[in-house]
Amino acid sequence: MFDLILACIIGVLCGVLTGLIPGIHVNMVGAFIFASSSFLLATYSPEVLCVFLISMAISHALLEFIPSMFLGVPEEGTVLSILPGHKLLLEGRGKEAVRLAAAGGFGAILITVVLLPIFIMLLPAVYGQIKPYIWILLVIITIFMFIRLNNNLKSFLWSVVLFLFSGIMGYIMLNSPVSSNVSLLCIFTGLFGVSTLIYSLQQRSFVPTQNRFHHFKINSDILRGIFAGGVAGSILGFLPGFGPAQGSLIAQELIGGGDFENNNESFITALSGVNTADTLFSLVMIFLIGNPRSGIAVYVKNILQNFDFNHMLFFVFTALTAVSISVFLCLKLGDIVSELIEKINYRKLSCFVITFMSLLVVGFALWYRANLFFMLLAYVTAVALGLLPHYLGVNKSNLMGVLIVPTIVVYFNIGF
Repeated sequence: MFDLILACIIGVLCGVLTGLIPGIHVNMVGAFIFASSSFLLATYSPEVLCVFLISMAISHALLEFIPSMFLGVPEEGTVLSILPGHKLLLEGRGKEAVRLAAAGGFGAILITVVLLPIFIMLLPAVYGQIKPYIWILLVIITIFMFIRLNNNLKSFLWSVVLFLFSGIMGYIMLNSPVSSNVSLLCIFTGLFGVSTLIYSLQQRSFVPTQNRFHHFKINSDILRGIFAGGVAGSILGFLPGFGPAQGSLIAQELIGGGDFENNNESFITALSGVNTADTLFSLVMIFLIGNPRSGIAVYVKNILQNFDFNHMLFFVFTALTAVSISVFLCLKLGDIVSELIEKINYRKLSCFVITFMSLLVVGFALWYRANLFFMLLAYVTAVALGLLPHYLGVNKSNLMGVLIVPTIVVYFNIGF
């Protein structure tokens, strides 16, 4: 029992490191553990390794919001939090933003656990029926979001153009010989991270003094965000082509569409909730339909091999324990970053982050022996494409076509 508790604590701490350090994805650590599993299993049980991986994934999902909000460095599950997070930061509400993310992540896990009995009863049968038609559902939801997030024909047309162009880029990158880890790092950094920072530099943004005392209180908007995040993260079970970022669009609709100006608090809460709920639900999917929906879930399934109902319950309890520890660490570390960020020249920090992330893209391209010219071309294209929504006045979430379009193509082929 002690070894399982120790594995949970070490997993949470590793998730903190992977979440706070830009470019270090939890799947990279998971791949290392899985590659070493034949050696590790001689000393530790499969359950110990799985507890470590699950705890790390949950902690990572919660802590990665800190660099996303304070530095504008995104990953798949946090790309849409950048603008709302930056808005609160520029209002001096950095500590409040951290608490919103922490409340959303913790609350959505609870919502997911409450909904589990319903999904256990319904999902296996429903999934088998809708699988050939998933691409149709994706198209319908995408069209609905175009209509919901745009209030005039001009913005609608630009949204469609940006969605299609980002989708074409995503399809090319994900079907290239380049590792998907490098491809996703390149396009997400360009589309959502560096482009946002470059635009911020042009607007002469700076970080004002952060409020020492936050005014965070649980209200109906935050509760709505928590519920939306938990439900949206669980809905991904019906739409396996959607990842956390696409699920965030569902949560966005549940809390009132794309009105960032009035829904920053509930939107950040929902986004964090989707990220953590999807991390847990991707494990549950192993038991329900035998289909792991994340890199960590794949490693858990292969290490454990015989994943039964008892394992699912045990790992749900592991996730609850890990998220409880992670919330405490998120609040403490978030407050530290909030206090340090105002003492730093934001312009210089933004330039440093842009340089660091650009070198990181180049470094990973060289490490994985990708064609450097191709990667640089893709990176510059992603940055340019990421700047367009700022100048066109359309929702930047339209760039999530980078993942949605390739997913539609995959499930279209399955349906036919």
